[in-house]
Amino acid sequence: MGVGTRGGVGRYRERMGAIGTDEEGGAEGGLSGGVCAGGSDRGAAIAEAVRSVWGYESLRPLQSESIEAALEGRDALTVLPTGGGKSLCYQVPPLVTGRVTVVVSPLIALMHDQVRALELNGYAAAALNSAVAFEEAREIERKLVEGELNLVLAAPERIMTGGFRALLGRLQDAGRLGALAIDEAHCISQWGHDFRPEYRQLGGLREVVPGAAMHAFTATATPRVRRDIVEQLGLREPRVLVGEFDRPNLTYRVRSRQGRGEQQVLSAVKRMESRGEGGGAIVYCLSRADTERLAERLREEGLDARAYHAGLEAGKRRTIEDRFANERLDVVVATVAFGMGIDRSNVRLVVHATMPKSVEAYQQESGRAGRDGLDAECLLLFGSSDYMRWRQLLERSAAESGSSVEALEAQLGLLEQMQRLAASFVCRHKQLSEHFGQNYESSSCGACDVCLQETAAEPQSRRLCQVLLSAVARTGQRFGATHIVDVVRGSRAEHVMSRGHDQLRVHGMLSSRSKGEVLSMLDQLVAVGALEVLGEYRSLRFGRLGKEVMTGEREVQLAVPMGTRSDRKERSRARGGGSVGGRPLSDEERALFDGLKRVRKALAEETGVPPYMVFSDATLREIARTKPVSRTRLLEVKGVGSRKLELFGEAVLAAVAEHAGDAGGDADGGAEGEGSAVAG
Repeated sequence: MGVGTRGGVGRYRERMGAIGTDEEGGAEGGLSGGVCAGGSDRGAAIAEAVRSVWGYESLRPLQSESIEAALEGRDALTVLPTGGGKSLCYQVPPLVTGRVTVVVSPLIALMHDQVRALELNGYAAAALNSAVAFEEAREIERKLVEGELNLVLAAPERIMTGGFRALLGRLQDAGRLGALAIDEAHCISQWGHDFRPEYRQLGGLREVVPGAAMHAFTATATPRVRRDIVEQLGLREPRVLVGEFDRPNLTYRVRSRQGRGEQQVLSAVKRMESRGEGGGAIVYCLSRADTERLAERLREEGLDARAYHAGLEAGKRRTIEDRFANERLDVVVATVAFGMGIDRSNVRLVVHATMPKSVEAYQQESGRAGRDGLDAECLLLFGSSDYMRWRQLLERSAAESGSSVEALEAQLGLLEQMQRLAASFVCRHKQLSEHFGQNYESSSCGACDVCLQETAAEPQSRRLCQVLLSAVARTGQRFGATHIVDVVRGSRAEHVMSRGHDQLRVHGMLSSRSKGEVLSMLDQLVAVGALEVLGEYRSLRFGRLGKEVMTGEREVQLAVPMGTRSDRKERSRARGGGSVGGRPLSDEERALFDGLKRVRKALAEETGVPPYMVFSDATLREIARTKPVSRTRLLEVKGVGSRKLELFGEAVLAAVAEHAGDAGGDADGGAEGEGSAVAG
């Protein structure tokens, strides 16, 4: 990875000076002494850095607090959702203190993209991992020690080597080390959804650089996982900053999967394309075979879709990643590894063709949609076989890796939580928020299948619950869902008749209902606690509420199995009367937006970076609305910093002027903006 030039950041530092250096009264060898003479000076320095380098007028909630913790030399745990701006929290402090931040990151591709994006802003950064040649690594280490870098990213296996630990000690002794930042910190916890044993070693860094502040960052952590992160890293009286997990720009939909779900995926992709705003789509599948089959089906329908999984050779995987990031490919059908190193901000659709293995995984993977803050859709296709497929995979993986029984049980517990979420008839935004320990006060989110009334209430819920629970009871609470379905639908199969279950009163009571409908109802009863699933054979027995529901003492509202209504149509989101990204573009603004996207693509190809690194869709939309005619006005747009103004301003202003001439209108013509710019 190359090392960026100081560029606009260098000029910014010359103007502001480094607040918190020894000359300004900071403690030698660390930040534990006062960082600056006054909070107002520090706040001004932060604001100037954010404005000059990234083009943001203000910070998002909790970004300021996280940055302040770093400047005060305090340990901290910051939990912000995907797209919530975690990276800015560790990128800003070096510009204020003049000391480097060392970031632990598990993903080489993400390091590469982050360094490129920072270099484009004139920010000096580098990465150290297995892809970096020996001589380049030595040069990066030299620049680190001599103060020529603001930030370096390193893989956990690299940072724990003896050589790197010695480098950290040298940086601290020289007063150059500001903080250690642990990204994807949930990987340290066995209670999380992505436990990585190598992360457990990171707690030992405290012994190497005892004077450095340590900051942990993650997008998905329940209260239990947060406590484990603090304990495993040995954070000292940390500030624990937890942002809102709700992503209001995302519309969540859960559907009962029809067959393999191919037609439902196709419909969702075409629905995205019909909006005319472009953007990418990621479709997640459970197996490699599933990705190949679904990608082929989409290509048969005329879509340029590609499968992505670990079975592809490395060069082909990288080609797909690059094509997707550079907007030369818009549909990727992948196993869950895809997207971890892709920061493309205008993903407009994420589909799970199979239920994910945990709510945390679902939050993280669906969170790759709408990272630019504009509207996006998340579709989950859910089937009764999903749980068992995941369970078998988790058990096999645990056996192969030698994981403890306790660790496997934790993963299976996460899987059951995901099953309950998928099968429940409750607002999706509310479910996700409450899973992570946060209240959701709104009575209707206006942005999920339940609140948009795409998923209907079952009018015969009470009777259906009683029939199904009675069937479970009368068969001895020792059979799985498939057998119960056969009994209530009136099957005369040998396994039903040989046990005398064709003589039960409930036999055939739901003969008019499809197998998929009845399976969905059983899933919902499991989700609400009326039934529970036991053992290898997934036998059904009464849960804590089973008796009360069967006797009618407690009402359970079932949903018509998700996605099976004959009159179902996807409705437009109803949150606040419309789009989170501001009012829809007019036809004239849309034409300018499309023209700006073409300019962005040309600039990206010329610069050698993905288009989203030049400007996000949200930035282009604001330019299309406000039509700036001067560099000063363009600099007021969210996402346009000094460096990008220098690199791309002339081309953007020329495109706006050309459009104004073609349209016969005036630029800066009073179109309403989208509000104050907030850090991304």
